[in-house]
Amino acid sequence: MIKILHTADIHLDSPLKSLALRDESLRDVVAAATRTAFGRIVDCALSEQVTALLIAGDLFDGKERSARTAAFLTAQMERLQSAGIRVFYIKGNHDAENPITGALDLPGNVHVFDARGGKVDLGCDVWVHGVSFSDKHAPDSLVPRFGAPVPDAVNIAMLHTSLAGAAGHDPYAPCALSDLTGAGFDYWALGHVHQRCVHAEHPWVVMPGMPQGRDIGETGEKSASLLTVEDGTITVEPVASAVVAFVSDQLSISHVIDDDSLRALLRDRLRTIAAGLTADAGVVRLTLTGAPLRHWHIMRDRDVWTELVRTMARDTGALWLDRLVLQLDAPVDSADTTSATAELAQIMTTLCDDAATIAAARAQVQDTLSDMPPSLRARLLPDDDAPALLADRLARQGALRVTALMKGSES
Repeated sequence: MIKILHTADIHLDSPLKSLALRDESLRDVVAAATRTAFGRIVDCALSEQVTALLIAGDLFDGKERSARTAAFLTAQMERLQSAGIRVFYIKGNHDAENPITGALDLPGNVHVFDARGGKVDLGCDVWVHGVSFSDKHAPDSLVPRFGAPVPDAVNIAMLHTSLAGAAGHDPYAPCALSDLTGAGFDYWALGHVHQRCVHAEHPWVVMPGMPQGRDIGETGEKSASLLTVEDGTITVEPVASAVVAFVSDQLSISHVIDDDSLRALLRDRLRTIAAGLTADAGVVRLTLTGAPLRHWHIMRDRDVWTELVRTMARDTGALWLDRLVLQLDAPVDSADTTSATAELAQIMTTLCDDAATIAAARAQVQDTLSDMPPSLRARLLPDDDAPALLADRLARQGALRVTALMKGSES
């Protein structure tokens, strides 16, 4: 019996992004989160006495140069070398554009597959095959670059690929699942898509997910995969690795009748989220939905509720608030079309669709954006349509906020 650990998409020193990182105590926790998560994978390799660690691409994060990253990685590889653990590494799209990957002299226990592909005998009738990216773009499938599996042996293939496509991920080295399952390998050690997924078990086709999420778009458990190979049969289990978990949660508050019951409901939900964490800490985005009786009061006091939820999250000892989102509807029986505030609210809604108002809002947004640094402006405006969409969204949010201030003060 031998054990092998499979990971991918470490993205060493990639910055974690969240509004919650304004909290100094949380920043201290996550400053080196990607390194800590990778360190935990190495810890697991040592404690499980694995024969090999497989890194299926994107060990690094883009073009950033860092001597500290190089020193950290070398130290981790030396820990494995001291225990007699071999490391097999293929370059993904981020590694191919990172100058560190071409300059590092890693310890002798590390084998880096090149773009031509190859295979290495791991012993015990187990072979590891791999193909690296030669460039940050890989528009065509890399499956044809793999040689034939070794007969009468366990064959593990390492590939960085988007498969047939995945939401939020660019198409890299695309291929069909059937291309992999029909190639004759026993285990495909994949990388690139950050969400864990076992695509097939006969043979195994496994995307381990990234060890550490970086923002609220990368929710869910983050892990590596531990393979046990015994008598030619492979079993697989996930290994949790995240330091910080990003959690997106929805809570209906339609049945809430007063502020006391809302506070109790929020506190219970946050405690439940905290209790379910497998990471050291969690960053939560909580969305409140429904049509509560106190709809307008809650909307009016959204800043107060945000700070209250932020405090409740910290009080769990494990959570920080990324954002409180209010997607609330006014209850049907509170509809009012005759009062002065209702008439003003209708006027503001109409103005949001008025061409002159839209033009003025967009001009104001453009003026504000022009004063921002180019790097920040590029993050806010990923494409040509973004400025107009931002202006429209801000205008409607402003109209809703003013309506809440008026209607929330009526009773």
